[in-house]
Amino acid sequence: MYHSGKVLIVDDDPEIRSVVRILLTSENFEVEEASSSDEALKMLTPEFCLVILDIMLPGLSGYELCQKIREIYNVPILFLSAKSQSSDLLMGYSVGGDDYLCKPFSYPELLARVKGLIRRYEVYQGRNIPVKKAEYLECSGIKLDKRQNSVYKYDEKLNLTDTEYQILKLMMAYPGRLFSIESIYEQVWKEPYMVDARNSVMVFIRKIREKIEDDPRHPEILLTEWGKGYRIV
Repeated sequence: MYHSGKVLIVDDDPEIRSVVRILLTSENFEVEEASSSDEALKMLTPEFCLVILDIMLPGLSGYELCQKIREIYNVPILFLSAKSQSSDLLMGYSVGGDDYLCKPFSYPELLARVKGLIRRYEVYQGRNIPVKKAEYLECSGIKLDKRQNSVYKYDEKLNLTDTEYQILKLMMAYPGRLFSIESIYEQVWKEPYMVDARNSVMVFIRKIREKIEDDPRHPEILLTEWGKGYRIV
């Protein structure tokens, strides 16, 4: 049978795992399940194209597991949690998550998030990019290789998540251009902007600065135009 991708579900609630597994397998995804962070870490391999992660887990929390995964893999991570405060959402993004969906969730929304994350990851990894001559974006000592989907700072490779890479690629393609938070969200997330998405974009901008700037508190590459948005110089 053709598989749309291999997904790891990490949740200590067997009913949630079962519901998500049935939904994804009906769309030809290959699904594996873990009930704890320790189990998930033992199962995780580069073959997975998505991790669906609960926050409240036995042992390491979902946040802590996300950080450990980020030390090894750039695989997209979708938090699926009953914790719905904005602080929880921001924490999920700040530790390396790519998206956040609150329980209870609708099946169409979950499928849309899953397919969107995997589609972006496939492009990010270069699996759908034809091998042609190298294409680069460069500015202020930062070099983005569009063919290899890699980012370097003074020839040192940076470890960016999928979402960080997509935002940086968008802005480096138009150096000096001002991007509003709304335009960044709609072009990277590929969905209509919502007011509560503002903080999500701001968190990712902060994470990008931590990786590309010499002093993230006083950025010289990714600048803020207060009340308007951001631009790369």
